[in-house]
Parts: sequence; structure tokens; C-alpha cells
Amino acid sequence: MTVELDWENLGFSYRKLPFRYISYYKDGKWDDGQLTEDATLHLSESSPALHYGQQAFEGLKAYRTKDGSIQLFRPDKNAERLQRTADRLLMPQVPTEKFIDAAKQVVRANEEFVPPYGTGATLYLRPLLIGVGDIIGVKPADEYVFTIFAMPVGNYFKGGLAPTNFIVSEHYDRAAPYGTGAAKVGGNYAASLLPGKYAHDHQFSDVIYLDPATHTKIEEVGSANFFGITRDNQFITPLSPSILPSVTKYSLLYLAKERFGMEAIEGDVKIDELDKFAEAGACGTAAVISPIGGIQYRDDFHVFYSETEVGPVTRKLYDELTGIQFGDIKAPEGWIVKVD
Repeated sequence: MTVELDWENLGFSYRKLPFRYISYYKDGKWDDGQLTEDATLHLSESSPALHYGQQAFEGLKAYRTKDGSIQLFRPDKNAERLQRTADRLLMPQVPTEKFIDAAKQVVRANEEFVPPYGTGATLYLRPLLIGVGDIIGVKPADEYVFTIFAMPVGNYFKGGLAPTNFIVSEHYDRAAPYGTGAAKVGGNYAASLLPGKYAHDHQFSDVIYLDPATHTKIEEVGSANFFGITRDNQFITPLSPSILPSVTKYSLLYLAKERFGMEAIEGDVKIDELDKFAEAGACGTAAVISPIGGIQYRDDFHVFYSETEVGPVTRKLYDELTGIQFGDIKAPEGWIVKVD
């Protein structure tokens, strides 16, 4: 049974659901964790998460399949990425088993809010790991909170699978060389707000960030990863130590190679070599795939396949990925976790 909502017009916004999961780390270990109806976090005013940004988060989705069951898409990869981020910020890892169990608990408890099959909507899960406690010096916390909350969502970008345009940011970097670009930490996103506003003010969906060291290569598209498709059947996505490794990106790399026989490449994507791409897009858990119609770089506006139509290869990859996520296409082994 599901609640009555306008599932096909949800957008991407917060909605307070009945239950979320919370677990506390104290005296060197995690407690068992539990579901709670309290949507407010209670923490010390001197928590390192508030002052020094010792916090990390994740994003993943639960999908309703045609037979009414619910499944998660590669949650182990989100758990592993959170663990790498935790290591970078000197926070305790959340074990993969605990992470997946917590995600399942939240989905089961809020099952009526998992959108119906066929609407294109999903249940978005937001895991959060924060340093708390009475700390005022710049050092790691002694105590931590791990929580997961959820909300039903539609498309991240307006219009769903439709091309949108982006502008290159030359005055702002997403992350510093050898910084926290590969970690999913809030500071990276706080730094993106001003350039993102600039893009929106100039009628672009978001900015494209260049590599912070040389400003010659594409790194990320707003809060998503970039990919390009060449005329000779290559799927190319940037490789850099300051890019957040997207679960969606690595899934597309696999599908491009194994399902469609494309040459899948992680490597440099130079901003002055856009002509080699027949199609381009942004990808991530929230965005899924957002086709890029055109990129404004200085005085040049480069159009890929079309500003109004989705390219055939992008469409093929999108259909394959979402078909797997919603249970219509057989998934590679280990990609799907059923919520019992």
C-alpha cells in the first residue's frame, strides 16, 4: 500500500517521513542503532561537524519493481565510499553490513512512501555521518552520529531526461588539488553554491568545473560526473584524484563496455577538445543521467547532439541503467539488494 501523492511531479525536495535510522559511536564502538520518529538531531553546540566540517554523507535510492517488490542499487558501493570519506576525515567507518541493514530498515519502515512502479520516481536515502560532542579545538571528535533518512523524489533536473546547458567555471574550483574532492563532504558542496547561483542566474543548469591545477580539463558537472561519447564508439569520463567517484559513473563504464561493446575510458577530457564528442552528459545518483545539450566556454557555445533531443547512445545507456534499477533488465551479479 502506498500513500496518495502526485508521484510523477515530485521534483527533488525534502519530505519528512515517519521513520529514520540513527546510531551512536561512543567509547570506540557503534551501538546497535534503531529507528526513530524524531527528525531532529540533538547535538552539542561545539560539535566538530558544525565548526570544522567533520561530516560526510551519501545518496542512494530504493526502487519499486513491476511485481511490487523493492530493491536497492549497489548499496555496498555507497558504504565503501562513505568508509573512504570517513578515513579521509578521521571518522570511524560504518561497516558495510551495518550500512545496508540501516538502509533496509528505513525503506521497510517507510514502505508506503516508495513510489509506485512506472512513475519514474524513487525513494531517495540520505546517510549522514557527523562528528559530535564537546570539542572546541581543531581535532577529530570522540563521538559520532550515523543516521539515514529518506524521501520520495522525482527528477533532479527539471524536465527529466532532456538536454540542458551548462557553463564552464573559470573563477571557481570545486576542490583543491590533493584536497577533499574525492570525499563526499559537505564543504565541497558549500563551495559550489556561489558558482551554481551564477550559472542559474545566466540560465544554465549548473557549472562545469575544470581541474584545479591547470584549468584545462573537465572534472565535474555541478554535483555530478561528466561523460562524453565519441563518434567512434568510445565512452570517456574524466579521471582525477579530486573527482568524487560516482557509483553511477562506474556502473555506466561497465555497461558501456560489457553490454554495448563500447571502449570505456577514464582519462583526460580537455575543455578545448569538445568537438570529438557526439554526445555528452552528467551522471550521478540524484541526476541519474542528464544529457548535456551545450557547454558555454568563454565566448564559445558548443552544442553536442542537440539542445532539444537526447542522443541515441545516451538514451540506450539510460534505458539499460534504469531498467536494471527498476528490475526490468537483468543486473550484473551483486548489483541488486532486495529489501525483504
